[in-house]
Amino acid sequence: MVVGIGVRPGTVAEKIVHAIESVVGDTTTISCLVTIDRRATEPGMCAAAVILGVPVIGFSATQLAEVDAPYRSPLTSQSVGTPNVAEAAALLAGNGELVCGRTVVDGVVVAVAAAAG
Repeated sequence: MVVGIGVRPGTVAEKIVHAIESVVGDTTTISCLVTIDRRATEPGMCAAAVILGVPVIGFSATQLAEVDAPYRSPLTSQSVGTPNVAEAAALLAGNGELVCGRTVVDGVVVAVAAAAG
């Protein structure tokens, strides 16, 4: 599974990991975390990836905006330049099929797609 993540700047790793575990349950099946490129290098996201033992992949707002994601937010579009981050990132990195759509846990948006290949 690939896990798309949408977070506000400065979100701590523990909050991200808790949200993922709440949605996914068994984190051993996660192959990577995916998000918008500007969040992929933040300390909280990087630390969450280390805790889960997976890489973080970042996509540009332009790449994410090209994905036909189920949920579209005008506020997210204004803030980061794409109407969806978590679902779009999961769909882009996965095989094009959401296993779990946009789910918000304590302010962290999580979406899960089947892994490609």
